[in-house]
Amino acid sequence: MEAATLLDTPVSSPRPGLADSASKVYEIDPLSDARWERFGNEHSQSSVFHSTSWLKTLRHAHGYEPVVLTTCPPGSTLTNGILFCRVKSWLTGNRLVSLPFSDHCDPLAGDSAELDNLLSCIRKSVNPDIWKYLEIRPTSYQPDVRAGFHESLRYRVHTLDLRTDKQTLFKNFHKDSIQRKIRRAEREKLHYEEGTSESQLKKFYQLLMITRQRQFLPPQPLSWFRTLIDMFGSDLKIRIASKGEIPIASILTLSHKKSLVYKYGCSDARFHSCGGMMLVFWNAIQEAKDNGIEALDMGRSDLDNLGLISFKEHWGAVGKPLVYWSCPQRRETAFRAWQKAILRRVVPVTPEPILKAAGALLYRHIG
Repeated sequence: MEAATLLDTPVSSPRPGLADSASKVYEIDPLSDARWERFGNEHSQSSVFHSTSWLKTLRHAHGYEPVVLTTCPPGSTLTNGILFCRVKSWLTGNRLVSLPFSDHCDPLAGDSAELDNLLSCIRKSVNPDIWKYLEIRPTSYQPDVRAGFHESLRYRVHTLDLRTDKQTLFKNFHKDSIQRKIRRAEREKLHYEEGTSESQLKKFYQLLMITRQRQFLPPQPLSWFRTLIDMFGSDLKIRIASKGEIPIASILTLSHKKSLVYKYGCSDARFHSCGGMMLVFWNAIQEAKDNGIEALDMGRSDLDNLGLISFKEHWGAVGKPLVYWSCPQRRETAFRAWQKAILRRVVPVTPEPILKAAGALLYRHIG
């Protein structure tokens, strides 16, 4: 099926200088076309966010429709593809996002010239009366200016290299912030558990509620996490540290190829000195090492969240810029600041059931 079914106008050839010949863009369904999973598993830049498990979660939990746009004709071997989701919202507008609720999602191709060509074709076929904008979230690609994409949001993303022994990893942790806290957790005799049971999910969600309120945000819907568990199976783990019967820290991790992805973290601030968060991370790292995992993806951080950036770097994780690109350019900085100001006033005085209902209502509109 050609891309016109998605983008609603005929696909045209790239601008002069981006490619030597015209290209046609094709649309494929990554959940029914076996070529996509095969291509993603083999491509060095693919991540958990390219996986069919993640795409199924987005579709089942929020109704987003995933699609891959490629210059490879039907029946041929895939050599390139950009993964998008159709986000249709009466509240925030219709847009094509690569990908909602995903820290990053690299366009996949052989080289940047091939991607520039594909992006230019896609951009010229978008009907602005239907789609507010396109957005891509690459970690290692900057679009050519002639492709028509502009910088919209900027973050920092961190990765911890696990290709060394556990002793060396521990030695490289910050002595006061990490090493000492891990030893403190051991002295406190914190209980560690992991799994995906309903009781473990409830402990995690209880801590998530506390954390989101501390951050002046409504929580993600509980149904989102249940769907993640259903779609990822044994590749997902909830890791919890408890002091006695009280859960004090938890993270949710996803495994994909040779990476372990830290996707969500939450804690009870009253017990931060006990080292619960350091304990769950250290157990996750040791287990990853035992399973042959080579990298811990610690996710994105807002540039003004210096505490979170320091936390990741104290583990020895290396950070690099993460830029989101959109076409046409998004100009929502002032609006985002206004949103934050309102949430800071409203969230602390809002009862928990209403916050949960707000999260269930709003999150599908903001992916």
